[in-house]
Amino acid sequence: MGSWVERSIWWQVYPLGFVGAEREARARAGVAHRFGHLSAWLDYVVNLGASGMVLGPIFASSTHGYDTIDHFEIDKRLGDDADFDEFIAAAHRRGLRVVLDGVFNHVGREFPAFRRAIAGGPHSPEASWFRLTWPADLASGQEPDYATFEGHRQLVALNHDEPAVADYVTQVMTHWLERGADGWRLDAAYAVPRRFWTHVLPAVRARYPDAYIFGEVIHGDYSGFVGETGVNAVTQYELWKAIWSALNERNFFELAWSLERHNAMLDTFVPQTFIGNHDVTRIASQLSDERHLAHALVILMTCGGVPSIYAGDEQAFRGIKQHRAGGDDAIRPAFPATPAELAACGWPTYRLHQELIGLRRRYPWLHRARSRVTELRNTDLMFEAFHEQNRLWVALNLADAPVVRAIPAAVDKQAGDLTVRRTGATTEITLPTQGWGILAKPLEPETFLNRSRKNPG
Repeated sequence: MGSWVERSIWWQVYPLGFVGAEREARARAGVAHRFGHLSAWLDYVVNLGASGMVLGPIFASSTHGYDTIDHFEIDKRLGDDADFDEFIAAAHRRGLRVVLDGVFNHVGREFPAFRRAIAGGPHSPEASWFRLTWPADLASGQEPDYATFEGHRQLVALNHDEPAVADYVTQVMTHWLERGADGWRLDAAYAVPRRFWTHVLPAVRARYPDAYIFGEVIHGDYSGFVGETGVNAVTQYELWKAIWSALNERNFFELAWSLERHNAMLDTFVPQTFIGNHDVTRIASQLSDERHLAHALVILMTCGGVPSIYAGDEQAFRGIKQHRAGGDDAIRPAFPATPAELAACGWPTYRLHQELIGLRRRYPWLHRARSRVTELRNTDLMFEAFHEQNRLWVALNLADAPVVRAIPAAVDKQAGDLTVRRTGATTEITLPTQGWGILAKPLEPETFLNRSRKNPG
């Protein structure tokens, strides 16, 4: 994997929702050239401070993108190959990387190999691609039963013990990397046998060693999954839950415990971190006190990891995920044609994101930073983010009263609404009600000059 990932901050998009695509592919007779809708937001992404985009499903599917029909074809509700090529070129001209969503645990019922297997019977060439249970009387015309993804009959599970399936997935991944993609998110990676990835990923990396590949894993042994599969990272759902839960419960002990677990993960890999994505209630709706949106973002941007922002969260979009048909609609809305059409009320949150993303880019060592808690109470927390000789101090206050704390170092405020008073080698900080702050030792002149030479402009 290339070192470029160490400076990555992603903007994650669910394309079918973003462009206002039809709910079902069959409702679109021809190709809708909507990739331009995404391209119109590239400068917005650059100005936010992100370095790349993680796209949700873009391949031919029946409905929501996760019921794939053809992994080699762009969904006609988004465009065609030429539209994809133009989008990739436009992103790369701006220095933005692009990661694609690979749905390789299951396919849609209209996936051609599945239809051929059903029609051809148990001895058909592609029957082994799926986990099928045939009726006792094959002449009855009854459809075989089949394994699904978490009971969804429209999502047909692949048989990952079949070598042809591994070959197919390898071909898909290398095809789109050759076309300009920079990496893959492996959807529902936790549902795929780990040994499957050990057959696929080495073949992919042999051709594209710099590709960034991370898996969707919700719970379990994250480090073990990384070690056994060869992915670069997994989604850090533990930290996501701890952030909003600690803020809602005003219980920083929960967050402190999760930070220790996060530190242990950093011994073996750098997790993909987030406070929102296309599968969960938006952070602005998840938090019971909207003032804590800043606190959540501060934690995300000062912890080790490869952070991502879910499109719209930087504008404080609201949306609650519901476990029913259509329950994702509120968190996957259509976006206006251009950023200029966004509501005025969201821009202060955007500017906060710019500030904190900018801080993370000034301190790229945060990619591997550990967290050491130095002050801990239910409603206030201070921790050091550190890597080798580098240090930042992060202070958070959820109380309805100011908090005064001391840092045993001469430090300056980097961000936040706190006040700072130095006394010799000690710094006293005052956090206002519901306040937060980030502090660092001042750069020595020579250090600043060296950094400026390495990062001109």
